[in-house]
Amino acid sequence: MTRPSDTRLLVLHGLRLKGFAPAEDVAAVSGVERADVDQHLGELQAGEMVLYREGRLTGWALTAVGRSEHERMLAAELDAIGCRAVVEDAYGRFLELNPELLSVCTAWQMKDETRLNPHDDQDYDRGVVEQLGALHDRVEPVLVDLQKELDRYNNYRPRFCNALDRVRGGDPDWFAKPMIDSYHTVWFQLHEDLLNTLGIERSKEAAHS
Repeated sequence: MTRPSDTRLLVLHGLRLKGFAPAEDVAAVSGVERADVDQHLGELQAGEMVLYREGRLTGWALTAVGRSEHERMLAAELDAIGCRAVVEDAYGRFLELNPELLSVCTAWQMKDETRLNPHDDQDYDRGVVEQLGALHDRVEPVLVDLQKELDRYNNYRPRFCNALDRVRGGDPDWFAKPMIDSYHTVWFQLHEDLLNTLGIERSKEAAHS
């Protein structure tokens, strides 16, 4: 049976995945109601775990204290539920697919090593989108296994499907454009999610593959 995560952890986790974000973006990525996000951010700010910045870009970010608390809560959650082996297996399977996602994104952005893809060749683009769809079919079982253990993984499938549907509908931005919930954006966040959940530093990832 899937287990819900503590909403305080979800807010910390959402902010870790976003890096720097306004409260509404934290709510969207974490699945926590906006009012609850605001309440937790206020409490976390009082505990010096998050900070708020105003200016050209306005939003929230974790402090070093907040990052440590986030890591502690993630580890405690895995130990309490006893699902570390399942997450490690899912991570290993995801990691096998990661080079393919990078390759497909490169094919979408570049016609060859020297030419950007102007998206004026429907047959070429259709072929790349078919590759993305095939890859999506292979990552879905990974998501299903994660969802069975932790409720906080439930939001990835609808976000992947939304991005894929938009690409299939003719909007190229939803393939790999940053700053929106493009397929590549969601993939990157899932990768970060698995790394953070298992306490693996990205720079040391190769040692775990």
